[in-house]
Amino acid sequence: MKEESPSAAKVRIAKNGPYLVEGSLPLAKEIIGTDAHGQSVKWVEGKQYPLQEAYHLCRCGQSGNKPYCDGTHAKVHFDGTETASREPYLAQATVIEGPTMSLTDAESLCAFGRFCDPHGRVWNLVGRTDHPEARTHFVRETCDCPAGRLVAWDNATRQPVEPMFKPSIRLIEDPAKNCSGPIWLRGGVQVVGTDGFEYEVRNRVTLCRCGESQNKPFCDGTHAGIGFQDEG
Repeated sequence: MKEESPSAAKVRIAKNGPYLVEGSLPLAKEIIGTDAHGQSVKWVEGKQYPLQEAYHLCRCGQSGNKPYCDGTHAKVHFDGTETASREPYLAQATVIEGPTMSLTDAESLCAFGRFCDPHGRVWNLVGRTDHPEARTHFVRETCDCPAGRLVAWDNATRQPVEPMFKPSIRLIEDPAKNCSGPIWLRGGVQVVGTDGFEYEVRNRVTLCRCGESQNKPFCDGTHAGIGFQDEG
């Protein structure tokens, strides 16, 4: 599933410090929209930030100038040690075969967006992808997964079904859970570790910005449990 990334579109991780963004990546908020039952059903565009060629995003969760870094990580002795697997996505994922489509699922990457739950949950919908309505829900829900934990595959072509994103960054807000979510990298943005390791380039990736993930640099949903708020 390796994808080509524009050479300038990078997020470098500073040791125990911020995300160093390069390549004039557009930055905006993206809000999880819910239905009358509180289920995640759509993405809603939010505030747009001024375009900058390079900028530093807070990773410790304690900056007084969120979403940007203000140096607080040094004062609070933030430990940003990367603990996530460096294996490619498919090496981490389990596969669930359906009649016309299949699902790959790397559970450790879950960012708690909850788009997988409506209409009977994607893990059940994959078994009914020979029915048009179930297939439509299945594709939409997997494509709405911001972390790329869930990927839909066409059995006929053996190719993944992915939303079309230009390289960009979104800051997820989750009003239903009264919290701010992760940093959402879209469109194949290269992430470079503190030691220079280049993580697999993917169309959808979520990075921790509350500082408390146990799967750094990736989000593990901890922001919801601690009620993280981006007050910047």
